[in-house]
Amino acid sequence: MSELDPEDAKLLTLARSARARTRVEQGAAVRDTDGRTYVAATVTLPSLRLSALQVAVAMAVSSGALGLEAAVVFGDDATDEAGAAAVRDVAPDALVFTIAG
Repeated sequence: MSELDPEDAKLLTLARSARARTRVEQGAAVRDTDGRTYVAATVTLPSLRLSALQVAVAMAVSSGALGLEAAVVFGDDATDEAGAAAVRDVAPDALVFTIAG
């Protein structure tokens, strides 16, 4: 993996802390075009399952974000096609980093 720029490295730190705090599969963080960040963890309920990135994107959109610049997913398995698709729905050119750890 290439080195993240400082702003994207902050997203990684936030995603890592969300995962550690909740002890779930993944943590994620997104940055909107105004520089605000949204941090989330995987949600697993009997009636609802959302990836951390899906939750973070939903938080951004529901808060009025008009676009996204970047997203980071952190977890043992950081793949998340549904979450990446949600990012692309909002911002086709946003960077999406998946980092295993």
